[in-house]
Amino acid sequence: MALIKPKQKFVIVSNRLPVSVSRVNGKLEFKPSPGGLATAVSSLDNNAEERLWIGWPGISNEELKPGDKTLIKRKLRQQGCFPVFLDEEQVKNYYGGYSNDTIWPMFHYFQSLAQFNNEYWDAYKEVNQLFAEAVADQADERASIWVHDYQLMLLPQLVRSVMPRSSIGFFLHIPFPSYEIFRLMPNRRELLEGILGADLIGFHVYDYGRHFMSSVLRILGLESSHGSIVLPDRIATVDVFPIGIDYKKFKESVRDPAVVKEIKSLNNHYNKQKVIISVDRLDYSKGIRKRLESYATFLEQNPQYHKKIVLVVIAVPSRTEVESYQLLRDQIEQTVSRINGKYASLDWMPIAYQFKNLPYEQLVALYARADVALVTPLRDGMNLVAKEYVATKQESPGVLILSEMAGSVDELPEALSINPNDSASIIEALEIALTMPKREQRQRLESMQRRLSRYTVQRWATDFMEQLAHSKKVQAERREKDLPEDAKLQLIQDFKKAKKRLIILDYDGTMRELVSSHKPAQATPPAALMQLLQKMIEMPKTKVAVISGRPREVMEKWFGRMDLAMAAEHGAWVKESGEWSQAQVSFQKYKNLILPILERYLERTPGAVIEEKRFAVVWHYRNVAPELAYVRNSSLRHELNHVLENSDIGIHNGHKIIEMKPRGINKGVIAQELLAMYPSDFILAAGDDYTDEAMFEALPEEAYSIKVGLGETHAHFRLPRVKNVLSLLEELTEK
Repeated sequence: MALIKPKQKFVIVSNRLPVSVSRVNGKLEFKPSPGGLATAVSSLDNNAEERLWIGWPGISNEELKPGDKTLIKRKLRQQGCFPVFLDEEQVKNYYGGYSNDTIWPMFHYFQSLAQFNNEYWDAYKEVNQLFAEAVADQADERASIWVHDYQLMLLPQLVRSVMPRSSIGFFLHIPFPSYEIFRLMPNRRELLEGILGADLIGFHVYDYGRHFMSSVLRILGLESSHGSIVLPDRIATVDVFPIGIDYKKFKESVRDPAVVKEIKSLNNHYNKQKVIISVDRLDYSKGIRKRLESYATFLEQNPQYHKKIVLVVIAVPSRTEVESYQLLRDQIEQTVSRINGKYASLDWMPIAYQFKNLPYEQLVALYARADVALVTPLRDGMNLVAKEYVATKQESPGVLILSEMAGSVDELPEALSINPNDSASIIEALEIALTMPKREQRQRLESMQRRLSRYTVQRWATDFMEQLAHSKKVQAERREKDLPEDAKLQLIQDFKKAKKRLIILDYDGTMRELVSSHKPAQATPPAALMQLLQKMIEMPKTKVAVISGRPREVMEKWFGRMDLAMAAEHGAWVKESGEWSQAQVSFQKYKNLILPILERYLERTPGAVIEEKRFAVVWHYRNVAPELAYVRNSSLRHELNHVLENSDIGIHNGHKIIEMKPRGINKGVIAQELLAMYPSDFILAAGDDYTDEAMFEALPEEAYSIKVGLGETHAHFRLPRVKNVLSLLEELTEK
């Protein structure tokens, strides 16, 4: 009988569940809270999977009675949800505090409003850990996990730490700021490391992804190439997925009888007046005050529009318990009152202001009736109001005025783009919009509608999940060379029964983690490593060789008293039977050409270091600002290529270095010499960078060759980190 394959779980994790729980008249009440994300998730075609949504249900622990948690879990499970319970203090400090008083203003470029509070940060870590425990409880490594937004930026890595092979996606629904802003965050490193726990990291627009990769490079020192960031254990992919709307729903809603009724009501109320709408969540990032002031100036400069236009302002309540938002509401309402007081008449109110969340039918009707949509956020991750407005304009013309600081501006180039900080820009756009011919309005709308109809919120979700699956497939292909348990057991078995053994090891990045400096003192072998090497040396029938790019003097200082075969400067110097011998190659005349060039670059490249060896010269740029390093390295390589053209000197890129050395000196040559000197029926070689590839190529097919870390390699197997190499060597020494 065929075995039934268990369903793979698809787990969505967000701050809030799509179902809200509250206590009404002493009883628990469960209400759906649909949004764009809920619509997107419900549309995913993953029938073969069990779907689960993890999040906070909206009710605090203090409001719960004995037995409520069990009841809530049972009820929510029926709707495909699992709750993470939080107390009032956690909600206050994690959500209201770190999420919305620290991250939100910083990521929206309002750094002067950000509050850096250790209590906030502690709560943020604590709640992210609670979410991680919920994910670990409800999922396994076969699950696909999609984490959402700025409240849970630590979560991907927390999940990765307990389920390292999981498929994890992360999407940020707000802007990611430039490095110059992000670097101000006290916990910047932890946030980046948290996000990098994901296999696929999504942003709304390219600029946000670019800012993220720049911060990863400047703060963590991790380079990216074509959106791929190489980590010790895998590759994280950064990509752009501009979230859409439920286009079909908005398009068809304008024909809904309830909406048609609302449109007629609006037509009767505003008669022949032109309606300009402004719909926003009440937030300082939306630029509402600036918008109102610009409208007031427009009225002052264009008296011919008095009584002919009306600005309908819908301010959706947001974080009403926060003092700064209460102050903002007061300021906006005072501004509305002042403008109306100055320009209103008995039969005309220039601004119709409502502080509430409109029902869907009324909102769609307002979109459909509006002649102009004025969308002018100072900074916005995407802004779906602009897209919703365009989608509803199926039977009536209209003009979209859109801030160039909104993420949606790239998808809607036919909108009138404005600088939200420039009143003159807003006023000019209003003048153009109110006089634009209807034919041009329709042409612009139709172009935008075609675009929005193709990349809907449903397509956005499917696209992200397809890319996540592709990222995991690529990772699986790269892991094909990972040393599996059965191959490791065979390696150990072959080692134990071998008559003669040869072990060839690189040092930096293989037996010792790479350090940020080229200085030998910083990379001194720890006592545990020295003890391990000594145990290997003392094993019968075993020869251990260490091949390094380090200078001969350093190698002698570190390992001189041990019975090792050694090669320094990648083989320029070889020590065997207690004596050092040097390669018979000429390098001095080329060194005299190279050093003046490097010294000239050194003078204007802060952080760069020149390392001079007998048979190599190395340009170190680990401590150089990445952008400057890129410029300098390109120019330097161009100049060196010109000077060393037609010579036998190679120019090589390594870990934050450029190395110049004779082509005849490489680890492949030394490996062949070692093989000749020590014929063995068991050969093991391990290394981590480009210099070790020549060694891998020189080894016989039956040898065990191991690449440490990611990257293309000729080695047969791969281990992710130095600690894995040391662990393997420890197992070889066990009796």
